[in-house]
Amino acid sequence: MKRLFLSLFAATLLLPGLFAQNPVIRDQYSADPTARVFGGKVWLFPSHDIISPVEPERKWFSMADYHVFSSEDLVNWTDHGVILSQENVPWGKPDAYSMWAPDCVEKDGKYYFVFPNAPKEGHGFAIGVAVADRPEGPYTAREKAIPGVFGIDPCVLQASDGQTYLYWSGMGLTGAPVKDDLSELTGRPVRLDTPLPEGFKEGPFIFEREGRFYLTYPWVQDKTETLAYAMSDSPLGPYVFKGIIMAQSPSECWTNHHSIVCYKGEWYLFYHHNDYSPAFDKNRSVRIDRIAFNEDGTILPVTPTLRGVGRTPADGRIQMDRYSALCHQGAYLEFVDAEHPFEGWYIGLGRPGTWVRYDEVDFGEKAPGTVTFRYRAPKACGVAVSASEKTGWFALPASDGWTTLRLPFTMEVIGTQNLRLSLEEGEGLELDWISFGDVFEAVFSDSSTSLDKYMVPATGAFATPDQDGFLRRWLLLEPISCPHRTNNEWTDSYLRKVLYTEYFPGQWGDRLPKDGAKVKKLRWHAMDSQLYNVKLFRFATNLTDLKYGCLYWMATVINCEEDIPSVRLSAGSNGPSIWWVNGQEAVILSGDRRMVADDCASEQLTLKKGRNVIWGAVVNGPGLCDFCLRFLDQDGNPVTNYTVTTK
Repeated sequence: MKRLFLSLFAATLLLPGLFAQNPVIRDQYSADPTARVFGGKVWLFPSHDIISPVEPERKWFSMADYHVFSSEDLVNWTDHGVILSQENVPWGKPDAYSMWAPDCVEKDGKYYFVFPNAPKEGHGFAIGVAVADRPEGPYTAREKAIPGVFGIDPCVLQASDGQTYLYWSGMGLTGAPVKDDLSELTGRPVRLDTPLPEGFKEGPFIFEREGRFYLTYPWVQDKTETLAYAMSDSPLGPYVFKGIIMAQSPSECWTNHHSIVCYKGEWYLFYHHNDYSPAFDKNRSVRIDRIAFNEDGTILPVTPTLRGVGRTPADGRIQMDRYSALCHQGAYLEFVDAEHPFEGWYIGLGRPGTWVRYDEVDFGEKAPGTVTFRYRAPKACGVAVSASEKTGWFALPASDGWTTLRLPFTMEVIGTQNLRLSLEEGEGLELDWISFGDVFEAVFSDSSTSLDKYMVPATGAFATPDQDGFLRRWLLLEPISCPHRTNNEWTDSYLRKVLYTEYFPGQWGDRLPKDGAKVKKLRWHAMDSQLYNVKLFRFATNLTDLKYGCLYWMATVINCEEDIPSVRLSAGSNGPSIWWVNGQEAVILSGDRRMVADDCASEQLTLKKGRNVIWGAVVNGPGLCDFCLRFLDQDGNPVTNYTVTTK
């Protein structure tokens, strides 16, 4: 297997402040990130790279839809799902796969999402707008593109003088004043790049700071794109070239694309790199690093990091492969599973004396009682873990496969610390992650082979929803093979075609199969989930050999003593899904998505007195898969006054 040695591109950013790990979106490709601050959160509007489903052999950019993500700490990101797809753009080609770099701004309570696409008529690109009442949507695309604007990579500046400006690329960099609702230009377009150094330029991002305007842009200075910038006292220039923000990547990822935002008094650079796709640089992933300014307003060059921004809690997964510093003699990085890169990397420490450092780990106010290692090693190893000028020594037995080992931790370590791990004895230690804490929840343990950490066979005549209203008793069918070329196939029409196919008698019906009943060679299992989110991937890997490219069917029954009107079925799933109540489709979650509680809710419905049958189907792609389901009342409170059975 090819080892991924990292050098300059993984160096530590020497600026004060917080750190986290890159990339920040870890279950899908994401590129061209525009970050905006709305309502005290950072909202991330990237493009969404996929392999072209119509021309898979064409080694070019392919993008069919947009997701939006939000975060309050720049570490934990919520995927709000698809906000706009190419088939929902009235003026755009529904199969162009040209939904490139977007932007989004807010004005008077409306959110204006501006994006490029190939038009139905003519050639090249036009730029259009979709409007929503919330940053997460739903967005509705306008019937027509912005008149007179042809190009890609739109950026919107809401200047301190009250005027809104639109910028775009295509035959250079262009800017123009525009109406606040982005419906049309209000002035003549101006070329901004003519006085700047020669070389291909695209992706303008303009921001204002302390009365100065910054025109930042990807620039091909040599072979691949750098990030460069120029400054002006006016939104439309003239701009004076100032230098490079980020040098071209040693790995020769051809593109870079970015935004710069101030959040809670600190400035951050959002950009992309092909971390998860080193062999194909048209599948990129979003990164974040801190950015700083000199006293004269010029920008300090940013060195990309793996560590990123934000603190990592000590009781979470501390992925040492996203290091802050590394002894490169004898150390290396590899994918945990090269066929499924979103499972991440591990770090190899080849010989004694090899070390890795991971900064800004938050131990909180109480020292942990245990440390857990996920590792493998051909021989027994001794490692030293240092924090707060204290060092602990740990013996790791030999293991040919990935092993999760929890050991006592007696060091009095609290607060935010830099963590250093070194190999003292043995050789060939491969470390995926470590974690600290007195209570190590099974949800962190990828190597667990015990299904009872996640679910157990259903017992008792009935169950009840948990205190938050989540349904935990389900009939689960072992997974059905359902290969798909790309996650882009997961449109509403695709899901209804696949999930309305009859796979077994009585599908969606009023009668549920019995526990242990078979569908061809597959078996139904009545299970009680140990967690609010039902771990389908764990269910599959413990009972079958099928992990990816499959679909799951599940069913349950809720029994009500009286009618419960005006409730909504609220669902979340890692992967697209459809949910039915009493034979009627209630919720569809389409697109490539993460599992988020209450990700989508049905229209109001009535749970009838007596028996109500719930069916669901979830499609799994290349990764973990789970779901959660509950009912909410008109005020958004969980409904819990019923029992749950599988009969």
